[in-house]
Amino acid sequence: MQWRVPVVTLAVFGFVGSGPAQPPQQQNFDNVKIQVTPVQKNIYMLFGAGGNVTVQVGADGVLLVDTEFEALVPKLMAEIRKLSNGPIRYIINTHVHPDHVGGNDAFFKMIPVNPDAPLNIIAHSNVLNRMTAASQTGVAGAPRTEYLGLPLDEYEKRFKDLHMNGEAVFIYHEAKAHTDGDSIVLFRGSDVVATGDIFTPDSYPFIDIARGGSVQGEIDALDHILELTVPAHHQEGGTMVIPGHGRICDEADVVEFRDMVAIVENRIQDAIKKGKTLDQVKASKPTADYDPEYGVNNADRFIEAIYKSLQDGK
Repeated sequence: MQWRVPVVTLAVFGFVGSGPAQPPQQQNFDNVKIQVTPVQKNIYMLFGAGGNVTVQVGADGVLLVDTEFEALVPKLMAEIRKLSNGPIRYIINTHVHPDHVGGNDAFFKMIPVNPDAPLNIIAHSNVLNRMTAASQTGVAGAPRTEYLGLPLDEYEKRFKDLHMNGEAVFIYHEAKAHTDGDSIVLFRGSDVVATGDIFTPDSYPFIDIARGGSVQGEIDALDHILELTVPAHHQEGGTMVIPGHGRICDEADVVEFRDMVAIVENRIQDAIKKGKTLDQVKASKPTADYDPEYGVNNADRFIEAIYKSLQDGK
């Protein structure tokens, strides 16, 4: 039996601003080409527009982490079918932002119903709650349609695990990090971690305060990723890390990113203790030495998120 629940278009999530999680409205996907990169063993990364998609293939079928945008699903499926003709058994959503869950519905509709190999969409319960609340609330003028791509296989505890394609897969909830529903996915046999937008090596993290994110939760989540990763010789190689956006990385890249977040947090905390306002903190440019690497365009948003998070004691 197919689940059928109401939904509205992705506009219902109301994301504004710029950065990895904030795609331009009315984006044209016609010329987007999906790039497929082997990661390690039976794990691949697909990149088009929006968040990276992790693909695990094997005798049991296909497991996906995130689904990009609805309009890109036919292109994603074409590349997946070059890797495997097996059934798509699992979709794991790392968080609620539409550049990571936008393709859920299209994948669900595209995949034939198979009671012996059903599609399960997994996410933390906070993701399901936010998606369901959005569909029930609606936005003026937004059409209401059936939405079959909700993560109804939700989990609430610290982690959820499963066995797929000959390896254990662990899904860990990272509380109040980039959002309140973040998951990271460890493929234990392949030695690969998919992080969602907790880790974005080419840009400052988007700490979504409105959706439960916090700077301390972000740092805690990065520390957990470091606990799961093991470097090879000279701190290079070893566990491979698939970020929410950007290139494939290893532990050394996560260390650099984590240290940046912690250092900027300390600078802003010190400024708050000195009684500086948000505008004064922005004017002092606490990210200046990191801007060439992570991008000046999102620096103010990053500073503001840390400032508000620290003010709220998070």
